[in-house]
Amino acid sequence: MHKIVSSVVLTALASSLALAYPAHAAARSAGKAQAIVKEAPLRAHLAFLASDALEGRGTGQRGGELTVTYLETQALAAGLKPANGGSFRQEVKIAGVRALPQQSNVGISAGGQALPLTFGADWVWGPGDAKADHVMDNELVFVGYGISAPEEGWDDFKGLDARGKVLVMLVNDPAPTAAEPNRFNGAGLTYYGRWTYKLQEAARQGAAGVLLIHTDASASYGWSVVQNSWAAAERFQLADADLGTGLQGWMTDATARKLFAASGQDLDKLRAAAEDKSFRPVTLNARVKGEARAAVRSINEYNVAGIVPGTDPKLKDEVVIYSAHWDHMGKQGTEGDTIFNGAVDNASGTAGLLAMAQEAARAPAKRSQMFLWVAAEEQGLLGSAAYAAKPLWPADKTAANLNLDSLNFVAAAKDIGVQGSERTDLGAMAAATAKAMGLSVAQAKPDLAGGYFRSDHFSFAKAGIPAFSVGGGSAWVTDVEANNAKAKAYRARYHQVNDEYDPSWDLAGMVQQAQFTLNLGRMVADTPKMPAWKAGDAFGKVRAEKK
Repeated sequence: MHKIVSSVVLTALASSLALAYPAHAAARSAGKAQAIVKEAPLRAHLAFLASDALEGRGTGQRGGELTVTYLETQALAAGLKPANGGSFRQEVKIAGVRALPQQSNVGISAGGQALPLTFGADWVWGPGDAKADHVMDNELVFVGYGISAPEEGWDDFKGLDARGKVLVMLVNDPAPTAAEPNRFNGAGLTYYGRWTYKLQEAARQGAAGVLLIHTDASASYGWSVVQNSWAAAERFQLADADLGTGLQGWMTDATARKLFAASGQDLDKLRAAAEDKSFRPVTLNARVKGEARAAVRSINEYNVAGIVPGTDPKLKDEVVIYSAHWDHMGKQGTEGDTIFNGAVDNASGTAGLLAMAQEAARAPAKRSQMFLWVAAEEQGLLGSAAYAAKPLWPADKTAANLNLDSLNFVAAAKDIGVQGSERTDLGAMAAATAKAMGLSVAQAKPDLAGGYFRSDHFSFAKAGIPAFSVGGGSAWVTDVEANNAKAKAYRARYHQVNDEYDPSWDLAGMVQQAQFTLNLGRMVADTPKMPAWKAGDAFGKVRAEKK
């Protein structure tokens, strides 16, 4: 009954919003149309996408189903053509896993004594191989940062046979030194520092499991973010991709200190040792023991993709892709506010893309343009990874990917964020676009949190497609002190239930960010030559190897 009612409501919404869209044919007959992003549709989409009606747009939840239906409806109303044959949907096969700590008895013993660990408060875990039951009796081995990087002359696994072992790792990557100021990208983070890489590397090493040590500084977020993603919620992985280890999880820094001390080791000394390439794995006098149970299910999620065909007889066979992830964390728990609305992250980007699509359809470019709303970003970039594995448009004919993840809800700014664009010709094009709009390019900072590897554009970059996420500005046009405070306050709302839409928000910054992205994309779409990677960039080598 709910689905029937929701379909009627969504169809009515589509009809009413469609009335606000300019008639494409009339606009063209009056001359060359301008692609100007409007605040009204952006705000309308944002308010609905972030509302309780969509229940936090959770992967594998009813709210996610409603969101996909809404996006299909709005893509059609905006004038987009289905990107997957006659459908706007691209199937993403996902395995959902939820740890069942109350039905499990898995724990850690160190120095012959069981550590008093509470699931959620001290550590979290779940299967990485989509299997419901695992009987564990495995030795723990500390492997430093868990990195194998031949180009850096770095191997944290020297001589270790990891089969049957549970690996304990630090997140991030080794810090630069006076002798090697540029190792692992200096102060910036490389992909080797991302926790997703570490889980993958543990599987490549043949390990039975992996436990990451969390600190607020190294992860760039608090333990509550880990709890919300691992303890309170169902987790997901691509069902048809390489699976992970039997056990994956995190422990707090306090838990790690207790573990290492009970094992006769000093965590601080081992952390220091892990900063040198001479580091070798250290076997801990500790084991993971017991049975870990989880609920496992298979679900189908969907990316939503629509096309604005290009106008040039030759260039229309190439495409510029604009992307944003539609998912957030859905409904969790049973008491109090259970809906993680995800207004900024990422109802804002999803709404921005809808508003951009409306304008792009009114004023096509030479190359085709794809508007792609991807699923399950919060679960590890799953939707964009699924797209990159089975693209709806050939990768070698994809000029660029411009991604939007959390728009500027604060206010209009004098600058725009383009960090990551410098890896390709998109950097110069972004600077030119900003200048034409009277904006400056925000000063690049060391990528301490590994932002380039944490948003959906990274799935495209790994496939060799020039890509980055367009950021909002922070040099506010007015009320600098108040707007700085407003931006800073969001940090406490990140991935929390109070990331909710506020009707009083000034959306000038969102419109600005969406307009910049569309202008940049149109520049890429109208330029005779597709953007290229800068010489020596690792992702550029991927595209070169595919040619």
